[in-house]
Amino acid sequence: MPYTADKPGRTPAVDELRARIPGWGADLNPADRPAFPREQPGLVTGAHWQMPEQQHWQGRAREKSVEHERLTPVFGTAQPLHGLAGHVRRFAYDRYSEGQAAHWLLLIVGDRVDSVTAHARSLFSRHPDDPITQSGMLGERGRRPFASRFRRGRVDLKHTWLDPIVVVGPWVLTAVVVFKVGRSIVRPSSRRG
Repeated sequence: MPYTADKPGRTPAVDELRARIPGWGADLNPADRPAFPREQPGLVTGAHWQMPEQQHWQGRAREKSVEHERLTPVFGTAQPLHGLAGHVRRFAYDRYSEGQAAHWLLLIVGDRVDSVTAHARSLFSRHPDDPITQSGMLGERGRRPFASRFRRGRVDLKHTWLDPIVVVGPWVLTAVVVFKVGRSIVRPSSRRG
């Protein structure tokens, strides 16, 4: 995907780059480049275009980085942005460059929001998620589940204590919120009587 033509600042000269960066331009000599024979003009590649045909899509506009002039010729449409998580992700793409930490942090926040809303949807469905069986805990029976977690040399031993909080925490938090909302609905009606 080409960047836009108007680049900020001036491009340094080759000699200036060579003086400033040790080893810069080591692959400029065609004899040093292993792919050089493939770069020869007139080589038949099978491509029948200079730039691939732009994919069309009837949905909302797809997200693209602010530093790109247009979308890539082909893009995925399987998971269009939706809900609050979609708004967070779209904000990250519309506002911040991919080179900024805020862009990636907002994408992570969007992922977490998507995860929480999926858990909430599951909780209120006919078949809610089961954190015990779906986390694989029952599959560890008979295979030393506790000893394997605490043996020496295990990389994730330092954050093992966080696992129950991360897995069970959202369920406990959702149960507390549902209980408080339910209690606030029931209490006013019991006071009327």
